[in-house]
Amino acid sequence: MTDIRCIGICTGGGDAPGLNAVIRAAVKSAILKYKWKVIGIPDGFDGLIWPERSRQLTLADVSGILPRGGTILGTTNRGNPFHYKTIENGEEVVRDISDQVIANARALGIDAIITIGGDGSQKIGLDLGVPKTIDNDLCATDVTFGFDSALQTATDAIDKIHTTAESHHRVMAVEVMGRDAGWIAIEAGIAGGAHVILIPEIPFSVQKICNYVAAREGYGKHFTIIVIAEGVPLPPELRQLSRGGSVAMLVGDAISLCAHKEVRVSVLGHIQRGGSPSPCDRVLGTRFGAKATELIANHDFGKMVCLRGESVMGVDIAEAVGHLKLVDPNGELVATARAMGICFGD
Repeated sequence: MTDIRCIGICTGGGDAPGLNAVIRAAVKSAILKYKWKVIGIPDGFDGLIWPERSRQLTLADVSGILPRGGTILGTTNRGNPFHYKTIENGEEVVRDISDQVIANARALGIDAIITIGGDGSQKIGLDLGVPKTIDNDLCATDVTFGFDSALQTATDAIDKIHTTAESHHRVMAVEVMGRDAGWIAIEAGIAGGAHVILIPEIPFSVQKICNYVAAREGYGKHFTIIVIAEGVPLPPELRQLSRGGSVAMLVGDAISLCAHKEVRVSVLGHIQRGGSPSPCDRVLGTRFGAKATELIANHDFGKMVCLRGESVMGVDIAEAVGHLKLVDPNGELVATARAMGICFGD
């Protein structure tokens, strides 16, 4: 069994609050506890395609980064060494350069790599881990770091929109992130007192939403807050009208025509990814970073760090990726929302 002397760290995919907390914890525990050298790999696996861009990380490099959003290493969601795209003779060519990436890592003296990323990044790491996605849709972990911060951002936005909607007697729609899973939408919707929540897991009808808005009007509620996950499947009557862009704008226009109400749409977008991580995400990120180095020290490779109950542990990456954790339409969270009178458009 070869002794570990040097590890690499990279961040891939979209950014999320708490990335720097993980980097800091991994670097500090690697240096202080295990006396390892740490190489920072910039912009995902791109830093191993061009290894001259990688650099050694010291304790000074991670000083003060705990509360910072983003990632000091940079990130990309396009750097897949198994399907690396280049332009040759004016045409796009896809090549497998994974052997080159592995050789470059060895040339840098790297014995193991901590890949901080979501489902896509972990799949790349498996083929060659710390779970990161604000969508909270990785099945192997109870919670991903970044989710709590995004949830706070979305809830704060709904709180602010609530007063405007009530004052102007309008329907207000808020689009939040959630391409495949509706965790941010349903939890922010419940926390923010939304009246309608549209998530990818539950098909909806514009007419049923309009009926709900009309029912609220009937008992004196002249405003409605709608939270929409960006990945909601459009009903058949709207699919032919979709030309890309914001789903909430399309849904908002349809509700306006159907319900004869003014509808205003706010798309939060990347606001949910930015900013300082919440205390919860700082603590979780720190625990994940320290656990990742422990797994390496124990030569327990091919694992993803996860939270299960109160414990941080490692699970096989093969178990962790490719199976999204979705909101159960018949689960307790949806049942709780329905008990509060929240409409899902179904």
